Amino acid sequence: MPASAQQNVRVPVEQGGRTLQLAAQFFRPANVTAPVPAVALFHGCGGPGQNTARMAGLLASWGYAALVVDSFSARGLKDVCGRNWPTPAAAEVRAADIDATLAWLAKQPGIDPRRLAYMGYSYGGGVAMLRALSATPESTAPSAARAVVLLYPDCALADALGPRLAVRQPILLAMGALDDWTPVAQCRAVMDRVVRGRDLVETKIYEGAHHSFDALGLPVRYLSGVGNRSKPGGCCGAHYGAYEPAWKQFVVDVKSFLDKALKP
Repeated sequence: MPASAQQNVRVPVEQGGRTLQLAAQFFRPANVTAPVPAVALFHGCGGPGQNTARMAGLLASWGYAALVVDSFSARGLKDVCGRNWPTPAAAEVRAADIDATLAWLAKQPGIDPRRLAYMGYSYGGGVAMLRALSATPESTAPSAARAVVLLYPDCALADALGPRLAVRQPILLAMGALDDWTPVAQCRAVMDRVVRGRDLVETKIYEGAHHSFDALGLPVRYLSGVGNRSKPGGCCGAHYGAYEPAWKQFVVDVKSFLDKALKP
């Protein structure tokens, strides 16, 4: 099923008493008449890129609408990967983008508001984790999304949630075994704090893969100046680059996960 051309849209989000208009690219599947499920994508510290656009195109080819949200340009940001790594407070502000995006998607013609999901990449994955997990395990409040994909997420951001966590909906947690920017051990430590809904988490660890294994065409290299929450003091350096076998397996895994989680 070929994907239709993307559409540039704006998603309003309230911040500090004013309304920001987040730039976004909306992909819809072609030749579909019935309402479709939708997936919102939230980028990493470098902003939207070829990896998020590629994933959105794949999602549309599978019959999903996909919305790539730019959390940076409306805030005057371009790249926050350096030594001034985003703080937990900044991440919580950005988490409101997820709430606003899901609300926006639910109102769009041709979208099934009962079948929404979101994906977070790296820093965006850590932000997504703030919404995917709950710090009040006894709460029964439903999630606005039916599924969440966390792709090599910055799991240290979940430290602010506390010692006892609950999973609110099915989660696919996908990581590279060699990731030294957002390492597997850090994410496992978060999952060890989940006391409710742990069976909803599907974990995939791709051997031979570093951070951003989906950055096709980019050889693995060491970035000496990037912030790194997994290192003492949050500084500095990490490996980054593509590993196509991991990308190909992730495509299979994410399609299977979403088809199951978002089925009518």
